Amino acid sequence: MENNRKDFVPQIELGSVVLDSNDIKTLSDFYIRMLGWEKEYEEEGIWISIVSKAKGARISFQSNEDYLPPVWPEEEGKQQQMVHLDFSVGSKENLEAAVQHALACGAVKAKDQYSDHWVVMLDPAGHPFCFVE
Repeated sequence: MENNRKDFVPQIELGSVVLDSNDIKTLSDFYIRMLGWEKEYEEEGIWISIVSKAKGARISFQSNEDYLPPVWPEEEGKQQQMVHLDFSVGSKENLEAAVQHALACGAVKAKDQYSDHWVVMLDPAGHPFCFVE
């Protein structure tokens, strides 16, 4: 059914944020450990989706043999980040606990930090993500 009204917006919902990797099992296992989420779907060697316990958020991992980790902060001529994830930790007190937990799960703290209110981390595939108070 076509609708020509300028204010018409069809139902569109975000189904998942998708991260590429050349090792989707390692990357999905990292996020499962770090977030306490569950594996929802797997097409072996091609695709894995994980979902929050409340089933309201999803991250998927797509296999890409040619994947190059992004360089952050950016450097001219290097692979740039295409997206990053922000995870709310609720308070300044929880910020350091979240960082320590992520490190224990296999994350790396980015060498460049720009605020006392968030911490930039890198997952095992090099995708940047932030913990935000």
